[in-house]
Amino acid sequence: MEKDDLKIVNKGLEDEMEILGYKPCRWKMALVGVGVLATGGFLLLLLYWMPEWCVKCTCTRTTVREAEMVLLRSTDEFKRWFLAKVRVMLAPGRNPFDSLDSQTTPTVANGHTPNPSDSPPEDLIRKYAEYQPMQIRYFTLHSTKYYWNDAIQNFEVLTGLEDLGVTCSSVHSDHSAGLTRNLQDYRRLFFGVNEIAVKVPSVFKLLIKEVLNPFYIFQLFSVILWSADEYYYYAVAIVFMSVISIATSLYTIKKQYVMLHDMVAAHSIVRVSVCRANNEIEEAMSTDLVPGDVMVIPTNGTIMPCDAVLISGTCIVNESMLTGESVPVTKTNLPNLGHGVKGAEGDAVYSMEEHKRHTLFCGTNVIQTRFYSGELVKAVVVRTGFSTAKGQLVRSILYPKPTDFKLYRDAYLFLLCLVAVAGIGFVYSIVLSVMNKVPAKTIIIESLDIITITVPPALPAAMTAGIVYAQRRLKRIGIFCISPQRINICGQLNLVCFDKTGTLTEDGLDLWGIQRVESGRFRLSEENAYKESLVKSQFVACMATCHSLTKIEGQLSGDPLDLKMFEATGWILEEATEEETSLHNRIMPTVVRPPKQLLPEPAASPEQDMELYELSASYEIGIVRQFPFSSALQRMSVVARLLGEKRMDAYLKGAPEVVASLCKKETVPENFSEVLEDYTKQGFRVIALAHRRLESKLTWHKVQNVNRDHIETNMEFLGLIIMQNKLKAETPGVLEDLRRANIRTVMVTGDNMLTAISVARDCGMIPPQDRVIIADALPPKDGQAAKINWRYADNPIKQANKNDRLEEVEISFEEVDPREEPKLQEQYHFAMSGKSFAVIMEHFQDLVQKLVLHGTVFARMAPDQKTQLVEALQSVDYFVGMCGDGANDCGALKRAHSGISLSELEASVASPFTSRTPNISCVPSLIREGRAALITSFCVFKFMALYSIIQYISVTLLYSILSNLGDFQFLFIDIAIILLIVFTMSLNPAWKELVPCRPPSGLISGPLLFSVLTQILICLGFQTLSFLWVRNQSWYETWTPTSDACGMSSNTTSSAHDNETELDDHNIKNYENTTLFYVSSFQYLIVAIVFSKGKPFRQPSYKNWPFLLSAFSLYVFLFFIMLHPVSAIDEFLEIVCVPYEWRFRMIIIIIGNAAVSVLMETLILDIVLWKLVFSRDKQGTYGATSAAQTPQTGIDLWGSKCLSWLCCRRRKTPKARYMHLAQELRVDPDWPPKPKTTTEAKGTLMFNT
Repeated sequence: MEKDDLKIVNKGLEDEMEILGYKPCRWKMALVGVGVLATGGFLLLLLYWMPEWCVKCTCTRTTVREAEMVLLRSTDEFKRWFLAKVRVMLAPGRNPFDSLDSQTTPTVANGHTPNPSDSPPEDLIRKYAEYQPMQIRYFTLHSTKYYWNDAIQNFEVLTGLEDLGVTCSSVHSDHSAGLTRNLQDYRRLFFGVNEIAVKVPSVFKLLIKEVLNPFYIFQLFSVILWSADEYYYYAVAIVFMSVISIATSLYTIKKQYVMLHDMVAAHSIVRVSVCRANNEIEEAMSTDLVPGDVMVIPTNGTIMPCDAVLISGTCIVNESMLTGESVPVTKTNLPNLGHGVKGAEGDAVYSMEEHKRHTLFCGTNVIQTRFYSGELVKAVVVRTGFSTAKGQLVRSILYPKPTDFKLYRDAYLFLLCLVAVAGIGFVYSIVLSVMNKVPAKTIIIESLDIITITVPPALPAAMTAGIVYAQRRLKRIGIFCISPQRINICGQLNLVCFDKTGTLTEDGLDLWGIQRVESGRFRLSEENAYKESLVKSQFVACMATCHSLTKIEGQLSGDPLDLKMFEATGWILEEATEEETSLHNRIMPTVVRPPKQLLPEPAASPEQDMELYELSASYEIGIVRQFPFSSALQRMSVVARLLGEKRMDAYLKGAPEVVASLCKKETVPENFSEVLEDYTKQGFRVIALAHRRLESKLTWHKVQNVNRDHIETNMEFLGLIIMQNKLKAETPGVLEDLRRANIRTVMVTGDNMLTAISVARDCGMIPPQDRVIIADALPPKDGQAAKINWRYADNPIKQANKNDRLEEVEISFEEVDPREEPKLQEQYHFAMSGKSFAVIMEHFQDLVQKLVLHGTVFARMAPDQKTQLVEALQSVDYFVGMCGDGANDCGALKRAHSGISLSELEASVASPFTSRTPNISCVPSLIREGRAALITSFCVFKFMALYSIIQYISVTLLYSILSNLGDFQFLFIDIAIILLIVFTMSLNPAWKELVPCRPPSGLISGPLLFSVLTQILICLGFQTLSFLWVRNQSWYETWTPTSDACGMSSNTTSSAHDNETELDDHNIKNYENTTLFYVSSFQYLIVAIVFSKGKPFRQPSYKNWPFLLSAFSLYVFLFFIMLHPVSAIDEFLEIVCVPYEWRFRMIIIIIGNAAVSVLMETLILDIVLWKLVFSRDKQGTYGATSAAQTPQTGIDLWGSKCLSWLCCRRRKTPKARYMHLAQELRVDPDWPPKPKTTTEAKGTLMFNT
C-alpha cells in the first residue's frame, strides 16, 4: 500500500475520513465466488458484515484518481469503514461556477427547457454542442456528493456560493442579477435538486438488513441443527421469539423513518419567485434553486427552502428551528461597500457564521419583510439541499456517530470466550466419537450441538427482556423510547446537559420590580412602573424606548426581556407605515407614548385653540436611532426625542457593571455593588438604566452617522430593573438529587450568558459560594494571535478574598483528607458564550478538555456547537445525557449517550427519549431505570453464561460415557427453567432513589469476572463430584432396561423395555444422566437466585413476585419428582430410578452447592471485592473527585487496603480521562486562570496591567 496515496477528505472537519482507491479484479472475484459456493454462502455473509474485507478480497489497490470503488475510514476513535462506488457524470464544464453562457452562441445561451428540473444532462450538453463533454468523477456518501478536483488531486464537497470565497461587495456586484435558465440547469448538475430527501426504506429492505444480523444467522444455524436432531420444540420456541423480536425492531425503525420524513417534507417544497438575468421575475419550484439564484422574499413571509443572504430589504425571522428561542430576529441586508457604507465589513469574505445577521437559514420562518422605495426584498441563494443548516441537522439524525458502550463490546468479547470454550468441546467430542467409532452423522450433529449449547441462541432475547420491561415502566411514567438499547447506557450517565429556556425555566422573564436612583441614592424598590407619578420620569422613558421591539401583524414582537420591560410601562408603540418609511430612506421612526389615563389632565384656558390643546396634552417620544444589543459590549442604547423638544436624549440599558462604568461617578450610589450582589445572589437578572441629554448641535441627520461611543458616555445612572426568570417548580429538587448522586449538571443554552449564570445559581447548579470564571475568547485579528480574557463574574472584592482562601487550601493540600477533595474541586465553574467556544475549539485545543472539566454554563450556543460540546465531554470519557426541548437540540440529543426531549415536536425524532412531562423530573427516573436495566443485563448475561457452561459441563461429562441429555430433558431445562427464570428475573423494578455510585459499565470488570468464574468452578466441582460419586456407589452398574437399583418389580421394567429399545442407541437412560440432570437443574435455580441482585440499583428480588413464584414452583416440582418418583414424568424426562439413599445424598450435594455459591457471591464478592472496586471507581461530580461514598467504616477501608496489598496492586491512575485530568489540574499552580489575565493561542499567560 503506497502510503503517499493515502488521502484525507473533509480535512479538519467532524466527518474527516481517509480515502483509498480500488479497481475490481476479475481473478479475485472468481476466487471469492468459489469460496462462497464452497462455504454455502457463509463467506458472502462475512464480506457483508465487513465491507473493508469485501473490497480487499474483490479489488486491487489503485490511485484515488483512477479508482472505481473507494474505501473510506473515519479518523475518529470508532474507525468505521464506508464503501462507495465512483460514478461518472458528463457535463459541459468542470466548475459549477464557470460562466458558460458568455462563450456560447446567443441562441444556445437564451434557449431553455420548459421544465428545468427535469432537464437531463444529455439535453444540457446538446445545448453546448461546441464543447467536448467532460467526464466528472464523483461518489455519494451519507447524502453528500464528493467530486474529483484535479487541482488538489482529491475528492471534495461542493457546499455552495461560499466555495468561491466571495466578498460581501462581490455578492452585490456579481451575484445580485440572477442566473439564466441554462446556467441554473448547469449548476444543478453539480448541486443536485434543492431537496432534503429522507427516503423511507421498504419493509423488505429493512427485514433483510435485520435478519442478516450475526445473532439471527447463528439462530438460523441452531434451528437447522436442532431440526436435524429432531429437537423441534425448542427450535419452534426460538423461531417464535426471533420473529417477535424482528417484527418489533422493524416497526420501531420504520416509524422513526416515517416521522423524520414527515418532519422534513412538511415545508421542504414551496413555490418561489426567482429573478432572472434579464430582470424578469418568474415563478419556480424551490427544488429548482441552485447557489447563485436570486429569490424574492414575499411580503407575507415564507418558510425558507434554502440558505440565502439578503441583498436588499429587511426580514423578521423566527429561527426557533435552529436556535430553540422563539424570539423573532431582524435580518438586514448584506453591507455593500459600493453604496458608501463605512467599515471594512463590505470587503470581508462572506461567511454564513460571520454574517448570520444577514443570512436567512433553511427551515426558518420569515414572518414579515420590509422594503424601501418600492424595492423588492431579495436574497442570493448560498446553499441548497443537504448542505444547508437544516440539511446538516437532518444528516446528523440520519447518520449519527455510533455510541460506544463498553457493555456491548464486552458482550462480544465474552461471546468469543464462550466460542473458544465451545471449540474445545467441539474437538473433544469429535476425538471421543472417532475413538469410539460413532457414525459420522452422529459425530457431526453432536459436535455442532456443543456449540449451540455453549453459545445460547436465546441470549439476544434474554438480554432484550430487561430493556423491554424497563421501556414498559418508562412508558407508564410518560417517557417514550425509540432506541431501547440506550436505556442501558442511561444507567452510566454521570453528566447531564440541560437546555435552559423551557427546560429548567418557564419560557421568558417576568418583571419582579424596579429600584430607582435619585440624587445618587437608591430609593426603596417598587413593584411596577405603571404609575401616574412616574409617567414623565426619565426612568420610565428609558424603559419605553430602549428596546428593539417591532410590530408583526399588529402584535408586539422581539426579545422577551424587552417585551416584559415595555409591557410593564403600559405604553403604546406605533411604527411608521411602509409609505412613510419609503420617504425617509431607511430611517424608521418608531413612536412610543403612555396611555391617556396615566397622563395628568392639563388645565385648558378658554381662548386656547383645540388643536394646540391636544398637542400640549400629548406626550410622545420618537426613537431616532437604535444601537442594537451587543453581547460583546453587554449593552444597548437609543437616541430619542420628546415631541416638541429640540434636544435629544440618549437612553442606555445593559449589564449593571457596564452601565455603571459609563456613568458619572456621583450619580452611581455608593452601595451599588452591595445592592447588585444582593439581587444576583437571589438569582435575579438585573438590568441597569442610564440617561443623558444630548448636545443641541446633534441634529437628526448627524445622529444617524455618529459612533455609539460618543453617545454612550457621561451618562446619569437611573436605577435597576429586576427581572425574574422563573424556574420550573421541579428544577431545584431534581438538580439536588442529581448532585447527591454525583451526576454533574451543565447548562447549554441559546440564551444570554448573564441570564444563564443567574439561573444556574438560582437552581443550585452553581452553589452560592462558588466562583464563576468567564472565558471570553477573541479570534485572531490584525495579525494578533487568538486570545482568552479571563474575568470573574460577581463582585471582584468578594472574589479576591476567595482567591486568597483557595491558595491557602492548595498550599496545605497534602495534609487534607482525600475524602474532603470534592470541596476543593467544586470552587470554580467556567462560563462561556458560543463565540468563545468556537474560538477555543479552533485555536486552544489544549485547553478544551480542561475547560469542559469545570465548564458549567455555555450560553448563546448554536446547534452544531451544542453537538461539539457533547462530543468534547465524551472525549474525556463522560457518559453524557442531554435534556432539551427545541429542534436546535436535535444534533446534541442524538449525539449524547442519552438524549431526552421535553417536546413531542422535531426533537422527539432525533431524541432516543421523549418525555410527556414538560419538566426535568424525567431525568432521574430515566437514570434509575437505566441503572436497573443495566444491572438486569449483567444478571441475565451472567445467568445465561452460567446456564451455557452448566449445560456444557453436563454434556461433556456425559459424552465421556457416550451418553447425552435427552430431548425432553433439554426442553425442560431450556424452556421450563431457563426461559421462565430469565423473563421473570428481569422484572425487578428500579430502586426508588439515585445512589452516589454507578453500576460498572462493562462485563470485563474484576467483580463480574470473579463472580462468573467462581460460580463456574463451583458448578464444575459439584457436577464432577456427583458424576464420580454415583459411579462409586455399591449398587452402581451400567444401566440397562432390566436394571433394578430401586428394587422395583420386574413387571414394570419389562413393560418399559419395549418402549426403550429404540432409545438405546442414544444411551440417554443411565444413572449418570439422571444424577447430572437433577444436580444441574438445581444449579440453574441456585445461580439465578445468587445473580438476581437488588439494592442499590434494583428493588430486592422478594418484591419481584413472578420470579419468586417461578423459582419456588420449580424448586417444589424438582424436589417432588426427586423424592416422589412419578413414572409418567420419569418416562417423559427419560429419568431412571435410583435408590432413596442416593436421592438424599444428591440433596446434600445440592444444599452444599447452594451454600458455597451464596457465600462466595454475597460475602466475598459483595462485601470485599465490590467495595474495593467502587472505592477505586471514583466518579466525582467534576470527574475530579471520588463519589460521595456511602458511609464506610474503618473496617471496610482497612479490608480494601489489605486486599489491595494482597493483590500486590500499586496505586493506579484512574481509567477515565476526566479523572486523570482532574488529578493533574489539582497540582497545577496556574489553574484556574487568575482574574483579568489573558491567555494567548501560543500558550503564554500575560498579566494585564
